[in-house]
Amino acid sequence: MEILFLGSELLRQKAERIKDIDTDIKKIAEELIETMHNGKGIGLAGPQVGLMKRIFAVHVDKDVPRIFINPSIIETSQELVKYEEGCLSIPGVWAEVSRPKALKIQAWNEKGRPFTLEAAGILARAILHEYDHLEGTLFFDRLPELKRTKLIAKFEKVRSKQQVQG
Repeated sequence: MEILFLGSELLRQKAERIKDIDTDIKKIAEELIETMHNGKGIGLAGPQVGLMKRIFAVHVDKDVPRIFINPSIIETSQELVKYEEGCLSIPGVWAEVSRPKALKIQAWNEKGRPFTLEAAGILARAILHEYDHLEGTLFFDRLPELKRTKLIAKFEKVRSKQQVQG
């Protein structure tokens, strides 16, 4: 799988529900996890690899890799926390983003089994970040306009350097 970068129109589109969790979806789940690990990320969503389906993978330290298919966020905590975030689709750019400290989510796993998960800390943050990708939202959309503009300019500068070197 190839990770799409900022500028791809697909990153701004809403992903579609998955109708059947079959062997193709299981293979996609495995590839998402592999691509996420290869990119040294802690999360990766379908739209980031051009797959406009409601699926994402998350793997944070001291936890197992998790697949979320057709997720629904049931509740989020009132308490917000700021933490520095990055994104495999916007490499080289980081910003402090405010998000709920905890959440409760329902989804299906790659075996087609429904589950409910309560998460806090970095796991909750990763889930919310990846869920945003399913909605066509990027992490810097949650920042003030001036900060967002500066981050986009920084990304473009990083990308042009990489293209010259590559």
